Amino acid sequence: MADTRRFVVLGLGSFGTALATKLCQNGCRVTGVDSDPERVDDLKHLLYEAVIADVTESDSLKELGLQNSHAVFISLGENITPSLLCALHARELGAKRVIVKGITQDHAKLLKSLGVERVIFPEIEIAMELADRMTWPNVVDFMKIDPEYSFAEITTPTSLSGVTLREANLRKTFGISVVGVKDALSGKLHMFPDGEFRLTDDQLLVVVGRQTDLNRLRELD
Repeated sequence: MADTRRFVVLGLGSFGTALATKLCQNGCRVTGVDSDPERVDDLKHLLYEAVIADVTESDSLKELGLQNSHAVFISLGENITPSLLCALHARELGAKRVIVKGITQDHAKLLKSLGVERVIFPEIEIAMELADRMTWPNVVDFMKIDPEYSFAEITTPTSLSGVTLREANLRKTFGISVVGVKDALSGKLHMFPDGEFRLTDDQLLVVVGRQTDLNRLRELD
């Protein structure tokens, strides 16, 4: 359950604050930490724990029980040194998962060498997602599974309206699998439809496949 999950957010700038806020709204227990008392004070009504501390100091981090959290998020501005120190200490203190907001590609390489699970570049990731949405407006939703495969929710191309999934044969033509079909008006989802399921132009296809194959499907009229 979400309310049993505990996260630690180190650094409450714009990214850290947005992350901590959403995690709290999701019912998670969030410890938010920053050296700026005003930032901590702004979120204390929302956080499970609100802590004023220098997160580059190992002694400060020891008090947070990082080893007992589901994940530790680090977002410490545009200077790579504090971020690296914080990540180093978090790993040494037994944090299971450490996810860091990246500053440069070199910063990301150093973080990976410390055992950081993931380095996030929010502006780049949002820009890429926005570019995809603007390029392919028929893509309603999109989620990467790994660097090669993704899930996507795509409006049914007009050329496929009225045909069955067997006739559309998307696996052979595009190399993708249809795992669900959603009615765009009612929101009703048909999971794992069989080959006789007939498509209409008021449906959304929930598909999974390689990014290159999904791109080809996106271009279908």
